[in-house]
Amino acid sequence: MNGTGAARPPIQRNSLREQIADALREEMMAGRLPAGRNFTVKEVADLYGVSATPAREAMVDLAAQGLLRTEHNRGFTVPAFTWRDFLEIFEARTLLTDSALRRLTAGPSRRFDWSRLPSLRRRADAAARASRSGQLDVLVGCDLRFWKEASGLLGNARISEYLGWLRVQSWMFAAPFLRPAEDLGGLCWDRHGELVDRIEARDLPGAHQTVNDYNLHTLELLARLSGEDLDSVPVVGLLRAPVARPAVAPVAEDANRVPLPRSVPPGRFGRPVHPVASAGGEAASP
Repeated sequence: MNGTGAARPPIQRNSLREQIADALREEMMAGRLPAGRNFTVKEVADLYGVSATPAREAMVDLAAQGLLRTEHNRGFTVPAFTWRDFLEIFEARTLLTDSALRRLTAGPSRRFDWSRLPSLRRRADAAARASRSGQLDVLVGCDLRFWKEASGLLGNARISEYLGWLRVQSWMFAAPFLRPAEDLGGLCWDRHGELVDRIEARDLPGAHQTVNDYNLHTLELLARLSGEDLDSVPVVGLLRAPVARPAVAPVAEDANRVPLPRSVPPGRFGRPVHPVASAGGEAASP
């Protein structure tokens, strides 16, 4: 469909419907299926060597997600995302991530699914290599899988799925601006490993700051490539503000001393206990 005649990798997973949907999604994320491209169920079925039923089901799924547009008697068309669309997508993604990270920073770190760290490290290495090599076709898949694994640390499947959906749309907007570049090496963000380091060290405010840096880098890069202005984008201020670290309560000089009560409340531990009166009739100081 992209006119290059390049062979597609064979389908390996169990569900043809999911496989085709995933393959088409990455085609659109990388800009190989550009906005306005129209194709039919038969074209997709022939391309991947499957019957029409799973091809149609996959395309209907993508249309339900807003990643394809149904055309009466013409099949399906890849939608175009404008700068305004991208800002709405990006703001939703940023605010949701910021809220989740602030909740985790302020609360106990046990809410994280720490068992995902080894897999997250592998995803980070692959995404960083793809970014530094400038391989857009490889980067889009590696980047999506890395951030899906990262959002999985939150332990909330709905947040993870929604963030993944927003990221697909972000790439669909970004790819047409990135693909014409002669060399993408060093242009895209490649600090995935640093983020994993901070998460592994339980430095949640540091991880939060690194994610903010990533989002700001992405926003500034795409504004520059598309010739847009950032002055009127409200979320920029949020990304540029330093992440506050939680205050540490001061430790008393004698932290091991347990203060004794002046009296025990009646009815809870037996009869009330009052300070003993001194010989002069005054209550003795405890």
